[in-house]
Amino acid sequence: MGIAGVLLPFALGIIMFGLGLGLVPADFRRVLSHPKVTLVALSCQVVLLPVICFGLVLAFGLPPVLAVGMMLLVASPGGTTANLFSHLYGGDVALNVTLTAVNSMISVVTLPLVFNLSAAHFFASGSENAELGLQFTKTLQVFAIVLIPVLAGMYVRSRAPQFALRTDRPVRIFSVVVLALIIVGALVQERENLAEYLAATGPVSLALLVVSLGVGYWIPRLLRVGRRQAIACCMEVGLHNTTLAITIALSIVGSTEMAVPGATYGVLMYFAAAGAGWLLRRGHARTTSPATTTGSENA
Repeated sequence: MGIAGVLLPFALGIIMFGLGLGLVPADFRRVLSHPKVTLVALSCQVVLLPVICFGLVLAFGLPPVLAVGMMLLVASPGGTTANLFSHLYGGDVALNVTLTAVNSMISVVTLPLVFNLSAAHFFASGSENAELGLQFTKTLQVFAIVLIPVLAGMYVRSRAPQFALRTDRPVRIFSVVVLALIIVGALVQERENLAEYLAATGPVSLALLVVSLGVGYWIPRLLRVGRRQAIACCMEVGLHNTTLAITIALSIVGSTEMAVPGATYGVLMYFAAAGAGWLLRRGHARTTSPATTTGSENA
């Protein structure tokens, strides 16, 4: 497994602990006050995106291990990056927190399910990768690295709220640094095949980002969800917890190659999210400009 296999779960545990520090029971109760938008966003994230990603990996003809790596990525919940971009571009950050919290809990079931179905489809029986699945013991590891640190963080938040608030920013910075190091490490470890892997996963990752961000915004808007909430859904649906996907690939499954899609996506998502935010802000400014308002009033 190597030192990375030991350090990655520990680092992810700190990140998920930091996520828990920002959660309170009200974040889960908020689902009851906004059932429609929560159901729409989670349906896009948990049901629609895996179907879209499956179609994309088939259309782009990804090799089996990279295809399963993409499915692992798309099954991972959103993370603090979605909250950050939602805040930057005027989204409902409270909704982001709720969606991240709920989907993190759901992913304990949905992530192993999507991964195992994908592995069963893409890995032929008897191939060297046929055993790369999340059996019961590995599923328990996913449960441990996702839920236990989150629950621990929530407990600390309830007992020491001031400490939780002071710790929030350092943990966020730590999360970004860890993600960068993980991506660099995964790419360096696969440096001999790096050009081939990036050529294979770059286009499909970009396509998934564009489709995910678009689905995350426009489906809620078509269903008459407010703009701020739609922006929150856009970022939550489009930006996955790549650290979780890479950690599972490297430390639990034991496949560096399977971690490459997460690393590629982790780099591209910052540019894609910034571009989506710019387009949303530009479109909103255009629809609320004085000329548009005057024109509509004179019509």
